[in-house]
Amino acid sequence: MRVDLHERLIASDCAIQAAALVESCVHCGLCASVCPTYEMLENELDSPRGRIYLIRDTLQGGTATAVTRGHLDNCLHCKACETACPSGVQYGHLIDLGQQLINAQQPRPFWQRAKRLAIRSVMTCRPALGTLARIGWALKPCLPGRLRALVPDRPALATGLAPRHARHVLSLQGCVQPVFTPGHDAALSLLLDRFGVAMVHASGSGCCGALSQHLDAPHAAKAAMRRNIDAWWPAIERGAEAILSSSTGCGAQLKDYGHLLRDDPAYAPKAARVSALVQDPGTFLNALWAERPLALKPLAAGEERLAFHVPCSLRNSLRAKAQVETILRRAGYTLIPVQEEHMCCGSAGAYSLLQPERSEELLTRKLGHLAAGQPSRVVSANVGCILHLQKASPVEVGHWLELLAQRLPDEECSHA
Repeated sequence: MRVDLHERLIASDCAIQAAALVESCVHCGLCASVCPTYEMLENELDSPRGRIYLIRDTLQGGTATAVTRGHLDNCLHCKACETACPSGVQYGHLIDLGQQLINAQQPRPFWQRAKRLAIRSVMTCRPALGTLARIGWALKPCLPGRLRALVPDRPALATGLAPRHARHVLSLQGCVQPVFTPGHDAALSLLLDRFGVAMVHASGSGCCGALSQHLDAPHAAKAAMRRNIDAWWPAIERGAEAILSSSTGCGAQLKDYGHLLRDDPAYAPKAARVSALVQDPGTFLNALWAERPLALKPLAAGEERLAFHVPCSLRNSLRAKAQVETILRRAGYTLIPVQEEHMCCGSAGAYSLLQPERSEELLTRKLGHLAAGQPSRVVSANVGCILHLQKASPVEVGHWLELLAQRLPDEECSHA
């Protein structure tokens, strides 16, 4: 797809990068077959190819309007299109660049900018989010139904094991997960401990940067990336084997550090090293299990039927769906087939806050498919998806890491 870059954009690095990505598209349209928003809206401009046409028009001097931005805002950033694209178009990077170009030409209205700033400021700051959560938990019984559903249940206290092994991996402390689902990281540390691997939380690490990256704040996203790299680097130099995140949305962002900081002379080599170290917990644990099977308590009758909700970030970015499925089968579970597996659940970072009606439509559709096979429970691998599904699921929803950790026998295994 040829791009004749407009003269006013010739010196723009953002435009040059976007043009190169647009030109890798052969406009075959295969991406539309797996795009959730095209499936729902049946509008070519709400397909990946249609959005690429809009970005190309902007690059060639066309005037970006609120309508143009609306079609780009409809994108879930699920990257299902990347798995279907025969040309390997890096659509996830392109949609971020397209948003930056349109915002430079046509700034968002004040109320939109304020809403995105508020979401970023609260969601990426653990103290602020923790305070808001405590207020929400206190008021939840008094809230009307729709608003009450937005407040996740107060989680049980959970703490992982203190590091006690020579082998060690790094983990992201994150922002949303420590407040609403601390059991996810605790479960991962328990499982790793049984294999003789310690999980280390580096002081100073925090939000992965994904929310800022997708909410018009790429500079804030890069600041978060640099902060995490600085926090991890001493442990990396001491031989950390991997960087793991029990939330696949964060893991996908961490995997992209090398690309996003490739033009930063001070951080590019370190960012590339971080990206190389990032693994999904399913991939890392699967390799350990292949060497030494994990001892688990037997399953009770009726507990073995699982519906696995595969997060878009696990399937399309980390490409580790099969690794998690292998672990669950090794643990004795039967995975029930789920229709329309490629369809996003509607959580999609801040999407459920910015486009609640479309998000709820996707949620209802997803829950129908997950419950169709009458599973004993639903498991997933991303904090946003789990909290989103829990709002309305007729079946218990949790993280697969917690499911396995609950079956660890009480006695200690031998440690490496």
